[in-house]
Amino acid sequence: MQTIGLFHLAIKTVDLDATVKFYSEVLGLTLAPRPDFGFPGAWLALGDGTAIIHVYAGSPALVDGKAPDGTGAVDHLSLMVRGWDECLARVQATGREWRAQIVPGTNLWQLFVHDPSGLLLELTFDGDKEGRPRPEIANERRYMSGKQFVSVTRMKEPT
Repeated sequence: MQTIGLFHLAIKTVDLDATVKFYSEVLGLTLAPRPDFGFPGAWLALGDGTAIIHVYAGSPALVDGKAPDGTGAVDHLSLMVRGWDECLARVQATGREWRAQIVPGTNLWQLFVHDPSGLLLELTFDGDKEGRPRPEIANERRYMSGKQFVSVTRMKEPT
């Protein structure tokens, strides 16, 4: 047996439209064909059509602050992304809180933002391929592991 890659990540959400909008507008993912499972949802794909995020609609990821039975805890989803400036502008346009960091001892740059369901996204950029100087990150925007930067009650789409 050999593990050969990540097939997809499934996200539970109470707001399918906001979740699809977020992943489409911020990360440029597109809707992919999805079988009729008998409940609402969406598959979001890379430019090559590979559906990497499956969204299940109708129930929250957390109930009374805890994951319901039958689910596990996912700390964050990390995606490799290109285009730091455009991605940062898209994240900022959502009105969502975000943080950033440079991975110590590397030239990897990271943006952190929560999706409408509360999942923390780590958007990782290879600084050697960005064609721009290393970004300056203001102290108040620095990501610190374990330090929450947004309230779980504020996960809805900003108005």
